[in-house]
Amino acid sequence: MTLFEAIMLGIVQGLTEFLPISSTAHLKIVPALLGWSDPGAAFTAIIQIGTLAAVLMYFWRDIITIVSAVMKGILKGKPLESNEARMGWMIAAGTIPIVVFGLLFKDQIETTLRSLYWISGALIGLALLLSLAEWNIKKHLSGGRPLKTMEQIGWKEALLIGLAQSIALIPGSSRSGVTITGGLFLNLSRETAARFSFLLSLPAVFAAGIFQLYKTWDIITASPGNIMNLAAATFTSAVVGYLSIAFLLSYLKKHTTTIFIIYRLLAGILLLLLLSTGTLLP
Repeated sequence: MTLFEAIMLGIVQGLTEFLPISSTAHLKIVPALLGWSDPGAAFTAIIQIGTLAAVLMYFWRDIITIVSAVMKGILKGKPLESNEARMGWMIAAGTIPIVVFGLLFKDQIETTLRSLYWISGALIGLALLLSLAEWNIKKHLSGGRPLKTMEQIGWKEALLIGLAQSIALIPGSSRSGVTITGGLFLNLSRETAARFSFLLSLPAVFAAGIFQLYKTWDIITASPGNIMNLAAATFTSAVVGYLSIAFLLSYLKKHTTTIFIIYRLLAGILLLLLLSTGTLLP
C-alpha cells in the first residue's frame, strides 16, 4: 500500500463510517475498483480508531458528563441514580451483543463475509429495512405522536439498538445504518437515533481497534512504511469523520434518510452488475 492509497482509504473511512452507507463496504469496493489490494479486516478495524477519535472530539462534553456520572454513582453505591449514569450503563449493556457475536463469528467476519456478494446483499437489504423504518416514523408522526429524545431512551431501546448493532459485523450493513434503523423502528427522532448510534459505537470500535492493533503489531512495525501508512489513514479518517458527524446530525434535523436509501440501493445493484459481468471478482 502506498501513502496515497492509505490517505485515500482514510478519507473513505471518515466519510462512510458515520453516514449509513457502510465504511467496510467502501473500503472493500474502492480498492477493488481501482485495482488496489484489499486492505483487509485488520486495517479496517485499526483505522476506525481515527473515527473513534472523531466521536470523542465531537461528543467530549457528553462523554465527560456520562463517565463522571457513572463514577459518582459507583462511589455513592447508587449506580443508576442519574439519567447520565443510566446512559453510561445502557451504552455498556448495548455493547454486549456485538462483542458476543463478534467473538463467535470472528473467522467468518474476516473471511467469508468479506465477499462482495455479501456486501452487495447487505447494502440492498439494509436499504429496504431503512425504508421500512422511515415508513414507521411517518406513520408514528401522522398519528400526532412525538418522537423520542435522548432523555427518553430506556433499557429497551438501548438493548434492542445494541442487538441491531451486531448486524454491523456483516460488511456492507453499516454500524450507523443498522443502529439508526433500529432507533427509527423504536420511534426515536432521526437526530437522536444518530447521536445514540455514535455514542454506542465507542466501546465496540475501541475494543476492535485495540485488539487488531495488538494482533498485527509485528506486521505493522515490520517496516516504517507500514507505520506511516496506518498513521496517515487513521489521522485522515479522524478529520474527515469529525466533519461527517457534524454534517449528518445537522442533515437529519430537517431531512429523512431517503438519500442514503437510494444510494445503498444503487450501489448494491451496481456492485451485483459488476460482479455478474466479471468486472469485479468477489
